[in-house]
Amino acid sequence: MIANTGLAATMHKIALVVPTKDRPDDLRKMLASLQAQTRKPDQLIVVDGSDPPVRFVVEEFAAALAPDYVRVFPPSLAQQRNAGMDALRPDIVHSRNMAALEVLVPAWAAGVRVRIHGEHGRDVGDLDGTHRGYQWLRRVYKPFVSHYLALSRDLAEYLARKVHVPGARITQVYNGVDVDRFHPAAGSAADRIEGCPFNAPQHWLVGTVGRMQTVKDQTTLARAFVRALELEPMLRARLRLVIVGDGPLRAQAIAVLEAAGVADLAWLPGERTDVAEIMRGLSCFVLPSLAEGVSNTILEAMATGLPVIATNVGGNAELVTAGRTGELVAPADPEGMAQRLVRLAAAPDAAAAMGRAGRADALARFSLEAMVTAYQSLYTQQLRAARTQPRVR
Repeated sequence: MIANTGLAATMHKIALVVPTKDRPDDLRKMLASLQAQTRKPDQLIVVDGSDPPVRFVVEEFAAALAPDYVRVFPPSLAQQRNAGMDALRPDIVHSRNMAALEVLVPAWAAGVRVRIHGEHGRDVGDLDGTHRGYQWLRRVYKPFVSHYLALSRDLAEYLARKVHVPGARITQVYNGVDVDRFHPAAGSAADRIEGCPFNAPQHWLVGTVGRMQTVKDQTTLARAFVRALELEPMLRARLRLVIVGDGPLRAQAIAVLEAAGVADLAWLPGERTDVAEIMRGLSCFVLPSLAEGVSNTILEAMATGLPVIATNVGGNAELVTAGRTGELVAPADPEGMAQRLVRLAAAPDAAAAMGRAGRADALARFSLEAMVTAYQSLYTQQLRAARTQPRVR
């Protein structure tokens, strides 16, 4: 994901391969970070499929750059080899997640010497990484991967232990967050969220943002909110819940709140595009996911200066320092989550201090600049190493 590799004045072609079912929001962030790091563009080839939301994001990105910078073509194995790899001969192929692994075979056959595969998170059908079929599939493709990139230590350990990748072939790089876009609210109080019936400082808003699907488990947050009000009834006067996003769990979360008689204390507006502004209107961020790689929304909340309550899954514990920048809780545990909600809501000054510590961590460890530097280093290292290797043909 780099245009300027720092290798003399040589121009390099980079093929970034994304699955046809990749999440548009995640892809948009990935491409935006690539654009942000580009000084003098080399040629980037984005290989994407026919899935309309993904194609729209890629074409939207291409339109913002020089027309000859981005090329889009279908991802079937034959098309990639015949119309893509042989014709374009990129210097680097970088695939993203398991669904894109197959592109590395035609890349190898076309003589591409730098073939990087990135693991960005757990598969929906393999939340704990124990699916033997997925492990086997990754091992099958292992000879065609020259280097692996893992977004968290958890994913790096998975590659080493389950896929049997040597440690020397794995680089771990955290996602980066735009700390200029995601910044704390001005002053001591949170910003007013457009359309939200609640506002600080009268209310203490706990919220989350994301797709409302099973793996994100927002219903546990709804149950935790209900339980928090049972544990500390006095919080009913100021504790409020905000769940932003759309999907099958939205109706279920509303049903939980209505059954408990607290639907009037919650706001579920559906999908919104003003995520940064919504974050600045919250008092605390919660991520109740059943599985994660490295959560962009946790990083965005930290950059906004919010204390974070997150489930202890995937790379979450690598981002949130329990007791300093937030709290960790077991997945699918509304009781434990409720207790932490009560603890932070009852001590807003301490919660705000956690948020400030999280912002400091975002600036020091998780900025876009830090991520870009790491990618530049990896690409440069791999290109230099490739100079000593003969092409396949």
